[in-house]
Amino acid sequence: QVQLVESGGGLVQDGGSLRLSCAASGRLFSGFVMGWFRQAPGKERELITTITWSGGSTGYADSVKGRFTISREYAKNTMYLHMNSLKPEDTAVYYCAARLTGRAAWDYWGQGTQVTVSS
Repeated sequence: QVQLVESGGGLVQDGGSLRLSCAASGRLFSGFVMGWFRQAPGKERELITTITWSGGSTGYADSVKGRFTISREYAKNTMYLHMNSLKPEDTAVYYCAARLTGRAAWDYWGQGTQVTVSS
């Protein structure tokens, strides 16, 4: 069983930066894919970036490409989302999630952390 806990959200001005963390308890191994989702009010949950736990291969949605960076730190069993050049449209609840490679469903979710970007 894997449990995920996000932290680092908050209020930031347009153009600012934030770093979100996702700490995992339980064992993450090479078969996991990690990701960050976000959900803005009245909108569907959106997958914005993924990383393979083993090799660190990453992917990004067009909406965040070039501004956000996903990373992971083995020693701390933690994943990060570095967000730069934030825009008001980035305002959302951000969730980290994990799934096993080859599965479509995301099996493990954090509780979410609010990010608000003021104009």
